[in-house]
Amino acid sequence: MAGAPTNRVLSELTSFEVGRAVKETSVLCLPLGAIEQHGQHLPLNTDVIVAEGLTGRLLGRWGATFDLWQLPTLSIGLSREHDWASGTLSLSIQGFVGYLRDLAGAIVHTLPARNLAIINGHGGNRGILESVLHELHGDFGLNAVVLHPFDLAGANSAEPDVHGGKGETAVMLALAPQLVRRDQIGVGGPADAKATQALIFDRGATWAWRSDDPRLARDGIIGDPSGATEELGVALIERMVTAAGGVFQRLQENQKLMQPRARP
Repeated sequence: MAGAPTNRVLSELTSFEVGRAVKETSVLCLPLGAIEQHGQHLPLNTDVIVAEGLTGRLLGRWGATFDLWQLPTLSIGLSREHDWASGTLSLSIQGFVGYLRDLAGAIVHTLPARNLAIINGHGGNRGILESVLHELHGDFGLNAVVLHPFDLAGANSAEPDVHGGKGETAVMLALAPQLVRRDQIGVGGPADAKATQALIFDRGATWAWRSDDPRLARDGIIGDPSGATEELGVALIERMVTAAGGVFQRLQENQKLMQPRARP
């Protein structure tokens, strides 16, 4: 029998290779992005590139240690806060949740793996994902977690850096520099810190904020990308990848506490 495949991208393997390689304790990694405006200097698929780029690096660092396998990317997420801009695409909440539930059903039907790590490249997906995790566990028996790259890296700062700002631009300079319109960096500029705190970060009240709100954004950017560098992007990615190791370890520890479920 042929040896175990070294390629950990599930869709690039044959069904026979997958059947031999993927185990109940394996971790399936789902890159989750968005197609939405990122100002004048970043492409619509920025969040897809971040999710896929980080997933690839996670497989490279932790693939053998935690038996990670990459699922096909879900490129379109929840982006209604950017739907004023040309090219932004968004699923409905029902469609988004339905996709994840359908995927969960397919996983438990055809794969033994019961660990799922969602690599979320878009902050707007976060709120719904926190609720969906309970359904993935309760209805499908999946042991799931969502990784939020910039929070993993500790990229939050005193200055508003929510969308298309310094951190996101720096990571794109590290992952896909050819897609960054360098001559347009800095066109957006910083938002009002007080307004950003009140409308986006305040935990006492939730608002349907939008990236065309002049109190928050300039040209769709919430933050200041002018200080972004490739070196900063490399450092942020390294911090993301390093911190993820502890998440994967906890995920597999959690699996040991789950009640076993019969495979459909």
